[in-house]
Amino acid sequence: MKRLITQWSAVLLAFGLTQSGHANLVQNGDFEAVTSLGTDHTFQSGELGYNVALPNWTSASASYNFVFAAGVADTSGADGFYNNVTLWGPANGAANGLTPSSPAGGNYVAGFGDFTPGPLSQTINGLVPGSSYVLSFYMAGAQQFGYTGAAGNGWTASLGAETQSTHALSTPSEGFTGWQLQSLDFTATTASETLSFTPFAIPTTDFEMTSLLDGVDLELAPPTPPNPPNPPDAPDAASTALLLCFSTVVLLFAPRKLRRQH
Repeated sequence: MKRLITQWSAVLLAFGLTQSGHANLVQNGDFEAVTSLGTDHTFQSGELGYNVALPNWTSASASYNFVFAAGVADTSGADGFYNNVTLWGPANGAANGLTPSSPAGGNYVAGFGDFTPGPLSQTINGLVPGSSYVLSFYMAGAQQFGYTGAAGNGWTASLGAETQSTHALSTPSEGFTGWQLQSLDFTATTASETLSFTPFAIPTTDFEMTSLLDGVDLELAPPTPPNPPNPPDAPDAASTALLLCFSTVVLLFAPRKLRRQH
């Protein structure tokens, strides 16, 4: 039994070692690399495609997606084509717990699900067709400063032709939901596929709800570990007691039987 356990522990150890070191296939998934557009812009926060860009990512034309540097969402905000966008937070009178950044730290993306929502996407290479992948990311809900009204919001994620949506976060008026770690499973069909995130809002009323995103990670899913072998059945207590009684009776009567044979 001890030898069996030792052998199985070695199998599990070898299995764990072979699964370590899976790399994140997403480039700039923490949105720390930001490029200013045009010589008259030096922003690290702004509207994607208007005054800033995220290397490796493409924001669909006319979509209202922003990148915020840490700590500016409820202070200086981010300039966009229409106006400056600021979120409700402690710095502008809403004690809603808005944090300077996500648990991943640094910059994060904000997408409007009720105002020209469009995908933020990048091409993922090095996929193994038929293999499963785990997409994980942090998301939160917040509301643009100056607007009120509660709504739900979240993200719809796609890898190739496969699309899944997160649950809808319940964002209160002038509120912030807090960051939540999400995990979605996808199966690759080709070696290169487009990964995209599109914000959604429920209802699509003009409450100016934003879906926040950070820490995007896509890795090959670890295979299911093999089932351990079944150990040999140990005798139960009743069987052991019965066997002990039988052995005792045999030992007691065997000498008498031998004496009667002489």
